[in-house]
Amino acid sequence: MQEFAYLLSAIFRRLAGSMRDLAPIVLVIAFFQIVVIRQPFPNLWNVITGLACVVVGLGLFIQGLESGLFPIGEALAQGFARKGSVIALLAFAFCLGFSTTIAEPALIAVAGKAAAVASEAGVIQDNDTARDSYALSLRLVVAFSVGAAIVLGVFRILKGWPIHYLIIGGYVMVTVMTVFAPPEIVGIAYDSGGVTTSTITVPLVTALGVGLASSIRGRSPMVDGFGLIAFASLTPMICVMGFGMVA
Repeated sequence: MQEFAYLLSAIFRRLAGSMRDLAPIVLVIAFFQIVVIRQPFPNLWNVITGLACVVVGLGLFIQGLESGLFPIGEALAQGFARKGSVIALLAFAFCLGFSTTIAEPALIAVAGKAAAVASEAGVIQDNDTARDSYALSLRLVVAFSVGAAIVLGVFRILKGWPIHYLIIGGYVMVTVMTVFAPPEIVGIAYDSGGVTTSTITVPLVTALGVGLASSIRGRSPMVDGFGLIAFASLTPMICVMGFGMVA
């Protein structure tokens, strides 16, 4: 009976935490819908039902990270730390970033749409072979950029470099490249930065970052660990715009 009560308490705490995390997003959407647009929510009950599903899903997602992937990431990071091989750790980081991104369902969908847009704009030939080749090339560029970003993020954790310098410098580069990149590739580049932080990539990369930061004295799992996700979102925008400028 006590175990059941403890389980219910843990579930309620997790759901309450999910609601707290989602509250800013809900408030912003409600403010613009009611105050700025001045229209009622369409299908209000569907919105409420969807929000409840999101709260439950987010709670289960976080619980899964804490129960399964975070311990695995910490164990892997500690194993590489005991081995003392920086090259092996960086190679694993690159393979993890590359493999999770190339298999990301959201990236596959975005790459297919990008190929269709490029075909309509006359950037590539209007046939299935050209579109498939373009989509695959785009996926490889994004996957390589995420792998390189994870390597940079892991190396930064090892060296203890301030994360804000790299983030600010990266977004300055994104802003500058946006001016010179072809207009049709800019939206694709920004979408690529978003889809790489999705269902497959985020849990595994976060687990690696948090585990590595936890195994090094003086590192913050929240700042240093989750900082890998910021790099994984930033570098694809740079690389995809570069791809559009030379392709």
